[in-house]
Amino acid sequence: MLIGIPNILSPELLKVLMEMGHGDEIVLADGNFPAASHARRLVRCDGHRLPELLDAVLKLFPLDTYVDKPVALMEVVPGDPVKTPIWDRYAEIVRQRSGLSDPFEKVERFAFYERTKQAYAVVATGESAQYANLILKKGVIRETE
Repeated sequence: MLIGIPNILSPELLKVLMEMGHGDEIVLADGNFPAASHARRLVRCDGHRLPELLDAVLKLFPLDTYVDKPVALMEVVPGDPVKTPIWDRYAEIVRQRSGLSDPFEKVERFAFYERTKQAYAVVATGESAQYANLILKKGVIRETE
């Protein structure tokens, strides 16, 4: 363990976050997502919920400020009556950690899968909420004086 590193972030996930460069994308996937069959690199975070993981990741991971929408959500399939209150929680976390008030784009389900195949890594979680998947685009670490 290290000081200041959230303990929900495994050594494997920290390594992946460190390896990523500006513009690389990482998928935080819910428990229903076909993570193993779509991932170039798969990180297991079974048993963890996505809001807690998102909060921990965003403590260390800058979102891309050179794009309009650095976070992608999987769009609800037309006709599916499911509600997505978890998206409101995500908005709170992103606003708190990055200051962005409107960072989300919605991506059609199969387009989301295709984009996932190009992502740097996929993090499989135990999140049970439907349509809880996120894609985060990494930004730049700015030099501080």
